[in-house]
Amino acid sequence: MGQQRVIYYTDEMNEEFSEFKTEPPYIGGDYVYIRDSARDRFLGFFLYYIVFYPAAFFYSRVILGQKTVGRKLLRPYLKKGLFLYGNHTQPTGDAFMQTTLTFPRKNYVIVDPRNLKVPVVGRATPHLGALPLPSDMKAFRNFRNAVAQRVKEGHAVVIYPEAHIWPYYTKIRPFPDNSFGYPVSLDVPAFCFTNTYVKRLFGRKPRIVTYVDGPFFPDKNLDARAARQKLRDEVYAKMCERAGNSTVEYIKYIRKT
Repeated sequence: MGQQRVIYYTDEMNEEFSEFKTEPPYIGGDYVYIRDSARDRFLGFFLYYIVFYPAAFFYSRVILGQKTVGRKLLRPYLKKGLFLYGNHTQPTGDAFMQTTLTFPRKNYVIVDPRNLKVPVVGRATPHLGALPLPSDMKAFRNFRNAVAQRVKEGHAVVIYPEAHIWPYYTKIRPFPDNSFGYPVSLDVPAFCFTNTYVKRLFGRKPRIVTYVDGPFFPDKNLDARAARQKLRDEVYAKMCERAGNSTVEYIKYIRKT
């Protein structure tokens, strides 16, 4: 196996270990979140189904050796709109693997604006379903409207609530409840997917087993703030439970003292 890589950290909620470093672009009120012209629809279909999905399937299944457990739980809801929450542990793989969960339905992913500056593919990401986080209040209104529209159209919106990438991390980092306000306000279910790591028959890197769980419904007997917190706690607890299925620690994370 060779010597194990070790990463030292101090802040579970704010440290980032992605190797892609760049200044994020400013996402202002003039950023177009909904691109539904005939040209944009054609580009979106071609890039997503003809180019991106085959690459995503190959990368997920062959390169990462991914296996999914529980995908059938999503089927009754794939045309009704939902939110998917996942742990953020693959710099490239996370862009691909979530696509395979909802296929053939296209999903939309809330992303860091830096994704728009990824070499070669960055400019195409809006057509692939990327919804970059806004930089000001006017953009925030447009962003929320775009999220609501895509859900009402019957799509899944994918969120990585941990926000920062920790490659091959085998636990679930604490995350806030703010993103769980979306399913509460839109009255749609939430699901979670947890990527776990197990020994691969061949090769040094582990394979990935993805567990899908849900649906988790907002509690209508609570006010919006309490319902948001409860939904977050339910999803977090299930993801922590599933994370216990990891059997390989490819990268060891140690808190600095």
